[in-house]
Amino acid sequence: MRRLIIIAVALVLSAGPAHARTKLVALPEREAVNIRFDNPTATLVEEERVLTLQEGENLVDFSWKGVQIDPDSIRLSILTHPDKVRLLSVSYPPGETALVWRISSGEAWEEKVRISYLLSYIDRLVSYKGVATKDEKTLDLEAFLILRNFSGEDFENADVSLGQGDPFTGNISHEETKQLHFMSVKGIPVEKTFTWDASKLPWEPERLDQNVGIPVHYIIANDAESGLGKTLMWGGKVRIFQDDGHKSTIFLGEDQVGLTPVGEKMRIYIGDSRDVSVTQKKTMEKRINLRPSRFKVVLYDTDEKIEAEVENFKDQAVTVDLVQNIPGEWDMLESSMQYEKKNSSTIVYSVDVPAKGKKKLSFHYQRRNVRN
Repeated sequence: MRRLIIIAVALVLSAGPAHARTKLVALPEREAVNIRFDNPTATLVEEERVLTLQEGENLVDFSWKGVQIDPDSIRLSILTHPDKVRLLSVSYPPGETALVWRISSGEAWEEKVRISYLLSYIDRLVSYKGVATKDEKTLDLEAFLILRNFSGEDFENADVSLGQGDPFTGNISHEETKQLHFMSVKGIPVEKTFTWDASKLPWEPERLDQNVGIPVHYIIANDAESGLGKTLMWGGKVRIFQDDGHKSTIFLGEDQVGLTPVGEKMRIYIGDSRDVSVTQKKTMEKRINLRPSRFKVVLYDTDEKIEAEVENFKDQAVTVDLVQNIPGEWDMLESSMQYEKKNSSTIVYSVDVPAKGKKKLSFHYQRRNVRN
């Protein structure tokens, strides 16, 4: 059942004094409809219809009873004769979910128009399924678009666009949820990393009564070398499986990822590992450059040293990212390894640890202008 209604009414002045005859025009069907999900918070619908206009002024009634349209977002564009057909005014009948366009036409003809509006309660979800090889070197990735329509309107042969890539064409009925497969890429290189964050995980796990797991991530690049890189990758749920070597798969984990622009990397959490252990200690922390005021120290610097040991119990080498947090102003005086500065207070060491092996690191820094 159609819910959006358009009725075109042509008012043609007769030769008689101050009389008008009203001509009803058949309800125009949609010629095309495009549903756009470019914006994550709003859905834009653009539909094309052909109106039969008479010479002179025409009234076109557009109503949306039971359809979740934002009235302030409705726009009408003249396509066929934009120089000879003009929109004169828009009026909203009181107490109705409708509006009336007053259109002036230079001649009687078929006029294609585009009607656009923002529609609520129709949205999309993107989900991914990845299957890693047994050696976890590459990943086959599939993407699915899940459409949910509770807007009150049915759409037939609609072009659905995410704002990137080719649109999909299909029917979307009211109260329908539909899943569409839209991407499949095989052999994507995978980087597997273990992330130990000094601000979140215990420094001395052997003192705890329970096992401490270190978060594990798969990292894939959205670029041409990976077989991707054509469009941004929308955020959504990612489920990761692994080939078990016996023509079946095992489930590794799932994550909710954000938007990944072209050239950036998608970081997928797949669970915690207890095959890697990190132990860290602060071996020195002392105050220096004390600045007193009225016999009380109000500002000082600190001189600090930290040592960490990463142990790998696995049969293959691993890469462990050690995230260190140094608040305030600071200077690195000495570091046994190269690090990446993520922001003013965060540095990351990427430590390659051999199978059944250990790796140690240390760094020495001074924090400035610490308040007492």
